[in-house]
Amino acid sequence: MDLDIRRAVLHNIKDNNKQELQETIVDAIQKREEKMLPGLGVLLEVIWNKADPAFRDQLLTQLEQGVKAS
Repeated sequence: MDLDIRRAVLHNIKDNNKQELQETIVDAIQKREEKMLPGLGVLLEVIWNKADPAFRDQLLTQLEQGVKAS
């Protein structure tokens, strides 16, 4: 079975507004279900691909701090 997770995730959220996208992210984080992790990864990939170098650096700084605090 060949499953294109990226395409499926993007198809499922393509018409979502900012509020709906936020609800999707918050819901995935709060439920802590492993099956949601690939979808969050796809969303991170979208953000990363659209980000300029300064924003990428900011993301990496926040990630580094968050990982160290875990």
